[in-house]
Amino acid sequence: MSTGEGGKAIVAALAANLGIAATKFVAFLLTQSSSMLAESIHSVADSGNQALLLLGGRRSRRAATPDHPFGYGRERYVYAFIVSIVLFSLGGLFALYEAYHKWHEAHTDPNHGAITSWHWVPVVVLVAAICMESFSFRTAIKESNHTRGDASWRQFIRRSKAPELPVVLLEDFGALIGLVLALFGVGLTLITGHGVWDALGTGAIGVLLVCIAVILAIETKSLLLGEGASAPDQAAIERALLDGAAVRRIIHMRTMHLGPEELLVAAKFAVEATETAADVARHINEAEARIRAAVPIARVIYLEPDVFDAEVAAAPKSGYDGTQLASETLTGN
Repeated sequence: MSTGEGGKAIVAALAANLGIAATKFVAFLLTQSSSMLAESIHSVADSGNQALLLLGGRRSRRAATPDHPFGYGRERYVYAFIVSIVLFSLGGLFALYEAYHKWHEAHTDPNHGAITSWHWVPVVVLVAAICMESFSFRTAIKESNHTRGDASWRQFIRRSKAPELPVVLLEDFGALIGLVLALFGVGLTLITGHGVWDALGTGAIGVLLVCIAVILAIETKSLLLGEGASAPDQAAIERALLDGAAVRRIIHMRTMHLGPEELLVAAKFAVEATETAADVARHINEAEARIRAAVPIARVIYLEPDVFDAEVAAAPKSGYDGTQLASETLTGN
């Protein structure tokens, strides 16, 4: 998935959150509802997060430099990780602090925190926000379906190499649930006249945001550490290598994403001892062309030939993942 494919979902989420944040904050000023304040900060944090994702996508397109010879593709992962930190601190922890503060005051004074004026404002604002957030969530789902394929939503979020759509999906999903929780807290506060319900709604929003932030942090940390190619791409690369008549066997292969649309492939393969240097060079060029045709995102490829030894290859071996039939001991290192 390119940044362009995810850009529509990000822009839709940004526009929705800016409008929602403004209306929620006005509602907070009129009613002093802590749920409305928590939701206002949540929308501000989400707006900042979408801006960070757009910035990360733009910076990742910079050309490679001597200091960064593999380019800046993984910068998108860095900004996605920052998003999880912002959501955790500015969204989740702030909501939990506000809930604790409101809960304490409500137990000290049962009438404290009750919404005494502009009763209809928070309900109208929350219903309108649910409608706008639903539009943003629908856009994110539609854009994700272009690349999700047959994977479940859980698999898509866990396995996607491009961080933008999973982040927007989780944010929009969390926002919708948060709005329902806020509506629950505000509604019961209006019905009972007791601010403790508003505090409970705020606390539930905080717990929700912290959980989503933790999930995002775990997934983006894995991408930052360097994930290998997906199973289908690895299988396609192996087939492309072995399609050449001169390639007797793959000794070992490693892959790593340098960015969502850029894959590094390093492989060692066996050729016959009778091959000349010119033949081996030709085989390497042909193998690179086959790999790029099979997996277009394989842009950085390093191939190392070795001499095939039938006796050594026939001996029992176990590779690092249990699937390779040959080893480094074909002729040595």
